[in-house]
Amino acid sequence: MARSKTIYCCTECGFETSKWNGRCPGCGTWNSLEEELLRTAPGGKSGNVSRKKVDLSDRIQELHQISTEDDVRYHTGCGELDRVLGGGLVKGSIVLIGGEPGIGKSTLLLQICQYLGQEHSVLYVSGEESTRQIKLRAQRLEVDTESLYLLAATDAQSICDTIVSCEPDIVIIDSIQTMQIPEISSSPGSLTQVRECTNLFMQTAKTQEIPIFVVGHVNKDGAIAGPKVIEHIVDTVLHFEGERHLSYRLLRAIKNRFGSTNEVGVFEMVSKGLREVPNPSAMMLSERPVDVSGTCVTCVMEGTRPILAEVQILATKSGFASPRRTANGIDYSRMTIIIAILEKHLGFLFSTLDVYLNVVGGFQLREPSGDLAVAMCLYSSLVDRPIHPRLAAFGEIGLGGEIRSVSYLQQRLREAERLGFEYCIVPKHSLENIDVRSFKMKIAGVTTLKQAFMLLNKVSGAGKPPENKE
Repeated sequence: MARSKTIYCCTECGFETSKWNGRCPGCGTWNSLEEELLRTAPGGKSGNVSRKKVDLSDRIQELHQISTEDDVRYHTGCGELDRVLGGGLVKGSIVLIGGEPGIGKSTLLLQICQYLGQEHSVLYVSGEESTRQIKLRAQRLEVDTESLYLLAATDAQSICDTIVSCEPDIVIIDSIQTMQIPEISSSPGSLTQVRECTNLFMQTAKTQEIPIFVVGHVNKDGAIAGPKVIEHIVDTVLHFEGERHLSYRLLRAIKNRFGSTNEVGVFEMVSKGLREVPNPSAMMLSERPVDVSGTCVTCVMEGTRPILAEVQILATKSGFASPRRTANGIDYSRMTIIIAILEKHLGFLFSTLDVYLNVVGGFQLREPSGDLAVAMCLYSSLVDRPIHPRLAAFGEIGLGGEIRSVSYLQQRLREAERLGFEYCIVPKHSLENIDVRSFKMKIAGVTTLKQAFMLLNKVSGAGKPPENKE
């Protein structure tokens, strides 16, 4: 039988050594040696090992011979999670869920056990908590299904053997950084341990047709801890986003072999766990201020879902030689570009003002369709005049002050109309293929920022905007 030998390989130059060094003897790079397992022949010689030829031609199948009529997905009982997964949990798949500590990864997985346990058996394997601690958390979340089985262990090989012998319908591993293979000398959580344990669970999921959820920790940069290769091994990578001090959470698909990566699930953290938010637009706008300048609503697309978000800006006189600029929820560089466009093409002066931007609810504006709302908030805060509370705006702003078209305009307009908005300012070029008469609200198309501000003043009852500087 072949044996395993531990070596250390440099990730930069490929130099191999039997002992770990802080600096690679081959290329001189620091902290580049990683532990590897080298398979050796029974006689102790490494390298090419003669092996018996195996013919797998009898296992080859034609595409039309493979049946997909059987139900291959489990519904988790959580509509937002099913949406992100592409319709449910696929049999034999392995799903990696990552996020900041305390964001709600373990809470979500334990909650779905209540629904899954009605018709399926679920094995919850924890390497961080004892079974008693999991029981206490289950009581708080009101999870009392009889088909949930708990196991506190960290030996990945023993866990896989248990899965094969017990044959549960669904397995949850919490977390992959606590799992280890005893034959590997490195500590749990190291690059080699995480990679090899993930490979082991993947092989078990595929051979036994058992879906496996794997919880992954993140490092200080926000990426899932461990080698990037584990994200290539698994079928689906989900990532929890949100601030710990805010109650709202976003579950986003980074990779999905069985569905779209454009979907996003919205949750709210309450005393009894995570609660679905089927209407995130209403949630984002539930506490809008009245008669306050510097606030406007825009619509962004998260996959196929339109979400209305409130942008707030405060522009006030600076007490410093260099004014402060702060952006929360939007790229800081994008905000400074919009300020520069307003100064250049409309003559608005922000050089002596501090500007603070915030997207309410911890939401992130990842697409440029929110540019027009940001510009309107800047103008509203500058002149201290409120924007009409039932007005929404979305469009991309070019460096020349032009308003560029956005995609999915009809879906955005329908969402704004559904929530009772009466006016909408959008790019004129995007209205070419849309029947404006089918909407009850008033829709205005603009091509430049100056036109947008003139319409804004007309709707909001304000005066004329300042003239351009010549």
